[in-house]
Amino acid sequence: MPDGPIPPVPGLYAPTLGGAPRPGLCTDCGISRMGDGKACGRACQFIAPDYPAREAEAHGRTAQPEQGEEAFFGVTRRMLRARMTNPLPGAQWTGITTALAARLLETGAVTAVLATAPDPFDRWKPLPVIVTDPAQLSKVRGMRMGFGPTLALLEPAAAAGHRRIALVGIPCQVHALRALEAELGFERIYVIGTPCSDNTTTDNFHHFLAQIDPRPEAISYLEFRADYRVELRYDDGRPTRTVPFLKLPLSKLPADFFPMTCKTCVDYTNRLADITVGYMGGDGDQWVITRNERGEELLALLADQLTLKPLTDKGKRAGAVKGFLANTERAAGGLPLRAMPDWARPIVAFLQPRIGPRGLEFARARVEMKAIETVLHLRRAFPARMKNMIPPHVWRLVAPYGLAPAPGEEKE
Repeated sequence: MPDGPIPPVPGLYAPTLGGAPRPGLCTDCGISRMGDGKACGRACQFIAPDYPAREAEAHGRTAQPEQGEEAFFGVTRRMLRARMTNPLPGAQWTGITTALAARLLETGAVTAVLATAPDPFDRWKPLPVIVTDPAQLSKVRGMRMGFGPTLALLEPAAAAGHRRIALVGIPCQVHALRALEAELGFERIYVIGTPCSDNTTTDNFHHFLAQIDPRPEAISYLEFRADYRVELRYDDGRPTRTVPFLKLPLSKLPADFFPMTCKTCVDYTNRLADITVGYMGGDGDQWVITRNERGEELLALLADQLTLKPLTDKGKRAGAVKGFLANTERAAGGLPLRAMPDWARPIVAFLQPRIGPRGLEFARARVEMKAIETVLHLRRAFPARMKNMIPPHVWRLVAPYGLAPAPGEEKE
């Protein structure tokens, strides 16, 4: 197998990937780089997603909006607030995602994990890798920014003889995988999903880092936390620093900082994964959603390594979501910004984590905001695509805020 941009390491390799992303709305999930040139049309979330069909195939049923939190987060068996009792060094949170992948390899449930490592020349750039040694999963911990064509690894993984695999992926990757899963020929695929946070190009992310720190090259960790702060860690000896969301220099970022694909995403919580592991509903811990039997099987692998806490549900989201709607309409395609006097920013930054939505209410707010963003940006930039791109669960999410499909915007 040809080696990629990093020297071969036993148990971890980065195959050389050919092809290119599609023009237009494309997050370069990797399908366009595979041999079947027509696969994108069947798989892409940005062409004609069919979430009810994909949910039924993956989970045995569709989401029930009237059943608990499924209107917001998709098919749910269990929802937990958890952390690794002994956090893994270098993990973005406590290491649940990579610990799950490691246990799959250790138990022989899979022989390969498809994930993203940092590019050797840029720690923030995603590099798709195939991991076969659980000890090497430490090299894929942490956040990347940019598009990583992870699904392009499906072909080299199959060519190497792997029949039982796991994918650690974001929602647009997982939708494409589910759409093609039956024709890929693998015996078993476990899907560990992470909720997406608005992506951007790696170059754009470097520009953002340069706005928030005088030595951005030393930033080794960045996380948008549920307490309305960004946490920064450094590898030059400086202590950890946090920056309130309201003090971020968003006004200095270009209007297209977030690509249109991320502004029109219809799945923030990875509804088609077997298990979703993220932060939004975790209120300082990790937020875990099992969606099917395979998700329960995955969670059982870490039963003796997790510390669980009750889910929290605090504050009211309606005001924040309505403000986001107004700001997004006002921005006319740019970032949803609203000027605030400098004297008020410290006050609001102090109040947000104390009286703003927390826990599940924070997660509901973010899901509703993403749904609103999808409708408004498609209506402005790609109105002809709305009928095919917006699934029913998105229209249900925006209805309480006065957004409804106009004639021709909803699939008949």
